[in-house]
Amino acid sequence: MKYLITLVVSLILTNAIALAEDVVKPAEMSKSDIAGAIYLRSDMTRVTHPNGSNTLDVTNFTSSDGKYETGMYASAASNIERNQPWGVDEFFYVVSGSITLTSDDGSVMVIEAGETATIPKEWTGKWDTEGYSKIWVIYTSE
Repeated sequence: MKYLITLVVSLILTNAIALAEDVVKPAEMSKSDIAGAIYLRSDMTRVTHPNGSNTLDVTNFTSSDGKYETGMYASAASNIERNQPWGVDEFFYVVSGSITLTSDDGSVMVIEAGETATIPKEWTGKWDTEGYSKIWVIYTSE
């Protein structure tokens, strides 16, 4: 009887653990994360560019199909010319700094801290900044 009780308890605990692993939970960025703590995470990616500037990127959430992601990104001063389409639909909120987007037709959009923008995946143009941090959301249909 003792063996049967041990077996039943073991099966119940195994099933409870398996169910807990299948629970889907929301992803959060806390005030502390947004203030910069997110860049201290072990999964943060740092890229040092040839000019010596750094970018920091953290993916906070990826959907089960891999098409939708959220995260934070920080960049030092940079000027990027995009001759090929952006490649993803991106919504972002500028936490600090500002970004100047110049589309190929010459139209200019300045996004400052506290503002948002959405870039369609087909966009081409120039991305200029003296440095910024943003919360980003991207979607790709591929």
